[in-house]
Amino acid sequence: MKQLLLIGLWWLCLSTDAQEVEFTSEDSIRIERLLMKAQSEKPENVMLYFGKQFIGIPYVGHTLEEGDKEHLIINTRELDCTTFVETVLALYLCHKTKSTSFRSYCDNLRKIRYRGGELKDYTSRLHYFTWWGEDNEKMGFVKSVGTNSYPFTATQRLNINYMSTHPTLYKHLKANPKFVTIIGQQEKASNGKTYRYIPKSLLNRTKKELSCIQTGDIVSLITKKAGLDTSHVGIAVWQNDKLHLMHASSLYTKVVLDTNTFYDYGQRQSSMLGIRVYHVL
Repeated sequence: MKQLLLIGLWWLCLSTDAQEVEFTSEDSIRIERLLMKAQSEKPENVMLYFGKQFIGIPYVGHTLEEGDKEHLIINTRELDCTTFVETVLALYLCHKTKSTSFRSYCDNLRKIRYRGGELKDYTSRLHYFTWWGEDNEKMGFVKSVGTNSYPFTATQRLNINYMSTHPTLYKHLKANPKFVTIIGQQEKASNGKTYRYIPKSLLNRTKKELSCIQTGDIVSLITKKAGLDTSHVGIAVWQNDKLHLMHASSLYTKVVLDTNTFYDYGQRQSSMLGIRVYHVL
């Protein structure tokens, strides 16, 4: 049974308004168990370690759309590509500070998921992954990797408008027309920015050639679909000098460390152009 936990002073970033956190006892037990286990095992690559703990978890989309009001939803039983990455990163941040408490995990997840770490309403959630990357870089959680040299040989000029031009596809936009205007303004503020990325044709290069990508890095898949910036996200993993993707996959309907190489995966994705890379700090 789901629980709604009212918390205010629990959070490191204090608020005068109590915030709702939706989770099950299974979620809180799993999070604390994983954090305690990682402390005792001391994994060499923490992102890879935590990511592997969710292999086999079912892929389910739209798990953050529960209820009529935006609140912090924690669901480790069902993951999509973004919530998988957020879950792993929140665990990583707890481990980094040697915290094993569910309260700390809730606080970190809120900081990761919402603009400036503040949950205000639906429009404060970092809906586009470009927003997610930029905000998490400002928060000091990740660092975007991208240069004007090899292998970042391609440039994406941002032109996002998918949410504001397709509001009926989003529950909260459909119910709150004023949010459409706000999202549209946020999109407009981002448009015209350029970002370097690695074309998918280069993902078959060796680990030495692609040394800018490390196991445990967060990668976003650049798309040519109109109005969007990315189509998918996951975690990079090197195996036998080949780059692979660990992700919550709608194709496999679960979290997997793909046995196919990232290059082969990309060749099957016609709308995928390449990848952007984020080091976890």
